[in-house]
Amino acid sequence: MTSLSEVATFAGGCFWCLEPLFDDLKGVSKVESGYMGGSVLNPSYKEICTGTTGHAEVIQITFEPAIITFHQLITVFWTMHDPTTLNRQGNDKGTQYRSAIFYHSDEQKNIAEETKKSIAEQVWEDPIVTEITAATTFFKAEEYHQNYFNTNPNQPYCSFVIQPKLVKFRKQFESMRKSK
Repeated sequence: MTSLSEVATFAGGCFWCLEPLFDDLKGVSKVESGYMGGSVLNPSYKEICTGTTGHAEVIQITFEPAIITFHQLITVFWTMHDPTTLNRQGNDKGTQYRSAIFYHSDEQKNIAEETKKSIAEQVWEDPIVTEITAATTFFKAEEYHQNYFNTNPNQPYCSFVIQPKLVKFRKQFESMRKSK
């Protein structure tokens, strides 16, 4: 991370689903899958899956605010997962799949709260259940979770869950994507 970079951390279901979306954005230099928000130090994926650690599956994004703003990132976040379902995204159920914004500054907190009221409520009819809370320690997920979609595109979960989300994302946010 350079001195001009910032970090954003989002939870919106399985981190495999969010990672390829944010990794495709101009101004994003790194996206890592991991865990945040719980009480267990250095949790494993197996522990997270029990739902007893308090952690959520998250992506931690390193971005250049001169190229892409936190507001733009959070717009992608609000529209690319369902922030109205408590502890669930599709068939993925449990507190580890909750919707959350872990803010790293007062500015991020303010943007998260403002957009929750405006953008999110314009897109979603049901009440937003996304928690907005201060970032805590980020625990990087095991290496096999990193860049999962790109290294496992033919895995059934990738084909049936992530690929359709990526197609929707690419249509909706074409102008914000990296040149491919």
